[in-house]
Amino acid sequence: MVISAAEVKKLRDATGLSMMECKKALEETGGDQDKAVQVLRKKGLQAAEKRAGRSTGHGLVHCYMHHTRRVGVMCQINCETDFVARNADFQQFAKDLCLHVCMWNPLVVSREQVPANLVEAEREIAREQVKDKPLQTQEKIIEGKVNKFFSEKVLLDQPWIHDDKRTVDGVLKELISKIGENLRIVRFSRFDVGDQ
Repeated sequence: MVISAAEVKKLRDATGLSMMECKKALEETGGDQDKAVQVLRKKGLQAAEKRAGRSTGHGLVHCYMHHTRRVGVMCQINCETDFVARNADFQQFAKDLCLHVCMWNPLVVSREQVPANLVEAEREIAREQVKDKPLQTQEKIIEGKVNKFFSEKVLLDQPWIHDDKRTVDGVLKELISKIGENLRIVRFSRFDVGDQ
C-alpha cells in the first residue's frame, strides 16, 4: 500500500514523532490513522522503559497559583539535560502537572511512597465492606478497591487532567518517548488556605 505524504504529515502533527516513524506505523496498519497512533504509543512506552535507568540531574520547578489565590502548587520535574528543561513540550507538561495537582490533590508521587499502614487501613476497610460476598470474589474486590484508592491518591496513577482515559504516568511515558530522554516527577507541594 502506498502511503501519501499528507497521511504521514497528519500522523506526525498528531503525535510529534518523526516522518519515518509515522510512515512505518501507517504501513504497518494499512493506512489506519487510529491504529497507527496505538502502534506508536506502544513503541513509545517500550522506549520510555529502556530510558528509565538514566540519571536525571537537570530539570525545573514550576509554580501555579489558582485565580482565587487560595491554592498554590509547586512541582519539580527532572530530565537528563538542561536543553530538555528548556523544551516547550517539557515546560507545558510541567505547567499542566501543576494544574493537575491543584485539581486532584494527590498525596504522593508513586505507590512506593504511600505509607504501608495507610494501604493496610484501606485493605481493612475493603475487607469489612465485602465480608458478605462469596469468598472466591472477595480478594478481587479488595484489590479493586485498593487500586481505586491508588488511582485517587497517587499522582502517577491518577487520570490525566486533560484526558481521563490516560494516567499521569502514561502521559509522562509518552513525553519521554517524544523527547528521547528520561524524565521524572520528583516531588510536589500543594498549599491550600483551607488546610490548617
